[in-house]
Amino acid sequence: MVETEPQACLCLFPTALGDCAIAWRGDLVIATSLPDRSRPATAERLTRRTGAIEGDPPPAIRRAMAAITALLTGERTDLGFIACDVGALDPFAAEVYAATRSIPPGETTTYGALASRMGGRHLAQRVGQILGRNPFPIIVPCHRVMGANGGLTGFSAEGGVKTKLRMLVIEGARIGDAPTLFGDLPLAAKPRP
Repeated sequence: MVETEPQACLCLFPTALGDCAIAWRGDLVIATSLPDRSRPATAERLTRRTGAIEGDPPPAIRRAMAAITALLTGERTDLGFIACDVGALDPFAAEVYAATRSIPPGETTTYGALASRMGGRHLAQRVGQILGRNPFPIIVPCHRVMGANGGLTGFSAEGGVKTKLRMLVIEGARIGDAPTLFGDLPLAAKPRP
């Protein structure tokens, strides 16, 4: 007798960004979605990607939803415990997603730095393309990966770069140049170079 794979299910849940969605099969997350322009659009996008139907999440998925919600309220929550189904991904993509998951909340890196970890800076564009197709946004925190020199580059979620920036601000990430010794002084009081 051939066992059939269980039906993929999904659930929408409120966060500080709006209604996010999570899809699962058993205790494995198969996809997540940041808020779309409306609650039905968010569900539709995830259904189209996964074939999931609305369902009641098991305890492991409820824990994942609670942790995502906490992270999006500014808590320094580690999502490393959430099991994601990466079985259908190509090995390089799975490696990129694993490396991206290691970036702690409130910290950022660049596509080039991440590519260097994957084998060389020449892979930066490929890394960016893979993160642009991220099936697990928030769990795989692609919003923490910046362009060269820390530039906010494109972001495929609804709202684009504004959503990326909002997520980084919620996490307390330092964006832009590090402060200087006199950075907090009024302009008139700063020493001249």
